[in-house]
Amino acid sequence: MADSNQMDSRQDIIPETESHEYPPGWPIPKLQNFVVTVNLDCRIDLNYLAQRARNVEYRPRRFNAVIMRIRDPRTTALIFATGRMVVTGAKSEALARLAAKKHTYALQKCGFTPKFRDFTVQNIIGSANVGFNIRLEGLANKYVTVGASFVPEIFPGLSFKQYLGYRADGTPRSCPTLLIFTTGKIVVTGAKTEEDFRAAFARVYPLFFDFRFASDPNSKTQV
Repeated sequence: MADSNQMDSRQDIIPETESHEYPPGWPIPKLQNFVVTVNLDCRIDLNYLAQRARNVEYRPRRFNAVIMRIRDPRTTALIFATGRMVVTGAKSEALARLAAKKHTYALQKCGFTPKFRDFTVQNIIGSANVGFNIRLEGLANKYVTVGASFVPEIFPGLSFKQYLGYRADGTPRSCPTLLIFTTGKIVVTGAKTEEDFRAAFARVYPLFFDFRFASDPNSKTQV
């Protein structure tokens, strides 16, 4: 029951803006990095792979995976002995899938027999700039009960976690986090779909206008 009440309070405070088409004049957050995983369904001899493959790095004393890079699309794969592969650096899900297949093909050329299973988007990272400075303390104080956290002694940005609820089929949506900086730069992380990524930004962006710095010549905030 407590969780239900908490969700109701979030809905009362934060507007439920879900549209993928932002209103005119809104900043458009840019997708910067898709982190995806693939199950290769085979064991990988990392020492052998490091000797046979090109554009790889393997330092087992520092990290227990082979780091493989390709140029098109420009991505990096972490390949583990268990057959798990993590691919980062692509700017769309389609490019991430293409990159993962190219990394898998590179393993085949080295003599392994990898499969391409369980392709999953684990994290979408993007950024935006709202174009004005933000009073983080005021923002945190007002929304501390609905996911806002600001501890400047530890981190210079405000963390604002978004609880997006459930999809129509009953499955839970991801819970993206916005990292908000005084300069107006916003980093969105933790989304697993582009829909959730855009919804998280759309819900929080309208809140910033109440916390513009008074020194901003365009600010209408009363201090």
